[in-house]
Amino acid sequence: MNETEAAATGFSFAALFYEEDSIGVFLLITVALGGGAAFLAGRAIAETWRPFWQIIVYSLILGAAARFLHFSLFDGTLLSAHYYAIDAVVCIAFGLLGFRVARTTQMVTQYRWINEPAGRLRWRRRPS
Repeated sequence: MNETEAAATGFSFAALFYEEDSIGVFLLITVALGGGAAFLAGRAIAETWRPFWQIIVYSLILGAAARFLHFSLFDGTLLSAHYYAIDAVVCIAFGLLGFRVARTTQMVTQYRWINEPAGRLRWRRRPS
């Protein structure tokens, strides 16, 4: 779909992800603040050896916080299931990434006689 067809139908891919006039607001609030906090929460969950499903719970709370920041600072819609879902999915993705990075570091450093790194997000058993 080109720009002319999008303008004629009123459909915009950008409108699927953010409601503000600028993508910078979405990147600042949802990605940088919400995603950054979720990354740190995922890392903390992994470092305390808690199960990964707790990331979902904390990310849903962070998604609501990001939605509130959109509302309070930039006159976004507070009670929007669509934009809340976008914020929550971004937070979940960053949270899982932080969890995986921390868990890989744990498995490689604390169990170095068994495991070796196989990239930034993976580990493998050492050959015997």
